[in-house]
Amino acid sequence: MAKEFVKEITSMDEDFAQWYTDVVTKADLIDYSSVRGSMIIRPYGYSLWDNIKNELDSRIKETGHENVYMPLFIPESLLQKEKDHIEGFAPEVAWVTHGGSEELAERLVVRPTSEVLFCEHYKNIIHSYRDLPKLYNQWANVVRWEKTTRPFLRTLEFLWQEGHTCHATDEEALDETVKMLKVYADVCENILAIPVVQGQKTEKEKFAGAKLTYTIESLMHDGKALQTGTSHHLGDGFAKAFGIQYTDKEGQLQYVQQTSWGFTTRVIGAMIMVHGDDRGLVIPPNAAPTQVMIVPIAQHKEGVLDFAYELKSKLSNVARVGIDASDKKPGWKFNEYEMKGIPVRLEVGPKDIEKGQAVLARRDTGEKFFVSLEDLETKLPELLEDIQRSLYEKAKNHREDKTNAALNLDEFKTVLEKETGFIKAMWCGDRACEDKIKEETTATSRCIPFEQEQVSEKCVCCGKEAEKMVLWAKAY
Repeated sequence: MAKEFVKEITSMDEDFAQWYTDVVTKADLIDYSSVRGSMIIRPYGYSLWDNIKNELDSRIKETGHENVYMPLFIPESLLQKEKDHIEGFAPEVAWVTHGGSEELAERLVVRPTSEVLFCEHYKNIIHSYRDLPKLYNQWANVVRWEKTTRPFLRTLEFLWQEGHTCHATDEEALDETVKMLKVYADVCENILAIPVVQGQKTEKEKFAGAKLTYTIESLMHDGKALQTGTSHHLGDGFAKAFGIQYTDKEGQLQYVQQTSWGFTTRVIGAMIMVHGDDRGLVIPPNAAPTQVMIVPIAQHKEGVLDFAYELKSKLSNVARVGIDASDKKPGWKFNEYEMKGIPVRLEVGPKDIEKGQAVLARRDTGEKFFVSLEDLETKLPELLEDIQRSLYEKAKNHREDKTNAALNLDEFKTVLEKETGFIKAMWCGDRACEDKIKEETTATSRCIPFEQEQVSEKCVCCGKEAEKMVLWAKAY
């Protein structure tokens, strides 16, 4: 039964892309919609996003930000105000040209991001230094007309939060940019058990219109990198384009310094590709909609179902607990919840009740063991903590195993040919070298890590003197 069931999922080593597609559909995370590159997020997938969203939202509010909502449509003239910004987004923009049967006098953009809308609003509400800082965030959907799509990782429409803030000084804006990046890293590492590298994007890879972009980068099971969150110091470029000024304490007019930062449903794709295996999803307990699934054994026998429901009620004080009391066979249920990545399965039947015990099965290792009923309320939280910690450590070890150093371009190519993963290499800072590496290897600069190492003294591409170590990889 188990082997037949798992046949529905392609082996990771056989075809990683197909494995991913199988998992997101078979585990009921998404369904495809009638529009190319769009997805329906099913209840199980959305409850996972809800958990991530709630964790992040509480942290955003704890750092003093307020939630707002901006319109879906942006007038073309508004988007045109910041030159670099419109150029950066032009290829991905979706346009509204008609309202009903009438052609619009001015085209509207379906928001790809909301910088310009926030800027227009900030211009109207910021006048004095007393109005600063303005710390706003919105949870919304955005549209980017991608050519190649994959569920969660790259879709025409996706869900996210976008923070947009205004500050009096460059220093305050920089502090905000770093602070929010660390919030993202916290959610990735402590909720999703995904180890990340924090760093700065190169000039080439930064956000269109930003002064600088910070990023968290993670490594997937197949050795490709994924950008899991970004935070941008916008400087005063948007402020000058939109006329967002305030009167300082000396009575002088100044332009505000701005930031923007975003975290999307893409992290669900990251979680799948970091932790999943050939049996399907593996969800870290801190993110899991259901942490423990109770499967009654021989539930047709008197007292078993009643006992299982009592157990659910009792354990719900210490974990998010579900129960499957359907008439499907236990073997089907075991496979179903393994595929859905539920961290712990709890089996209880007549013999267990008689002996005062339950069987616990870990999703991450497959290990099964008996626990006395009276110890369950203590043991379950400890087990969930251990699974969370183990998943993080396993992912971190995987990343370290797939991280190599390269001293020159030939070495760089050799490393990439042998295996995928992160490559640590020095860079002179010249855009031409960055372009050449991408052209000859298809690897891109992922970030200039905050934690620097002196791999060598020479640029990996041109051999000239270099001061910055850059993390490179093939990426999603």
